[in-house]
Amino acid sequence: MSVAFTKEGDAEATAADLPDRPISPHPNLVTLEGLAAIDAALAQARAAYTAAQSAGGIEADRTAMARATRDLRYYAARRANAQLVETTGQTDTVRFGGGVTIDREDGRRQTFRIVGEDEADPAHGSVSHVSPLARALLGKHVGDTAILAGAEVEIVAVD
Repeated sequence: MSVAFTKEGDAEATAADLPDRPISPHPNLVTLEGLAAIDAALAQARAAYTAAQSAGGIEADRTAMARATRDLRYYAARRANAQLVETTGQTDTVRFGGGVTIDREDGRRQTFRIVGEDEADPAHGSVSHVSPLARALLGKHVGDTAILAGAEVEIVAVD
């Protein structure tokens, strides 16, 4: 069909029909920092929703309203099912909220903190508790080994 026979609003209506952000089927474990980040994102989504509502013409704000509504649903659900895990005291066991340093066979030494899914950022050293790396290391101690991506790693520090 030629674009001459489409309504101008069709592209915007399609943009406003955003799919929901997927919610993980795993328990929503969070650190104190992760819970604060969810609260901040929820407040930001509420502010965006209010701003989109009061901005005026519905035609111009349909995409902004859809985005704000989608984010509001996501962060409200994540906040409602968040399970705060306190990370108190030093331990010698790899655990949620704690850090772990590993040596890889190729000589690389890497340090990660195991956190909730919403706060995970591997580029900055935090991985989700449901990631293959975290699942392979949780419950282990200094000196233990684990298999990651077909290669053996040794746990050299836990904090």
